[in-house]
Amino acid sequence: MILLLINVLNAFGGYAGKKIVGAGDKKLSLFGLISMHLQVVLGLALYAMSPKVQFSANTMSNPMLRFFTMEHTVMMLIAVILVTIGHRMTKSGSFKKEFWYYFIALLIIVAAIPWPFRTMLGAGWF
Repeated sequence: MILLLINVLNAFGGYAGKKIVGAGDKKLSLFGLISMHLQVVLGLALYAMSPKVQFSANTMSNPMLRFFTMEHTVMMLIAVILVTIGHRMTKSGSFKKEFWYYFIALLIIVAAIPWPFRTMLGAGWF
């Protein structure tokens, strides 16, 4: 998430300053892409082991089970797809498109995090 935030700020700076995408910008975007894909692999492993992920008749009626089984997973996968497209926009030289794809992905990730104050999700991260 830190690399994604750095990429958003970098893309905004490049877009606002009307700069050209350089090799350093492309590497930063690549590191962000790699970290997001690594998170997907770790997340899928946790998804397979988590007791909060269940496929039963009452999964969709229970807010905690629905969040971890469907909502969190789908939102994070959408965010990873947006980051992947944003990285492609960096490679094509567009700070503007990179910024918007990364910014929307960051917003989705922040919305999909099971924050401790969301009591319907079990009141904690662990």
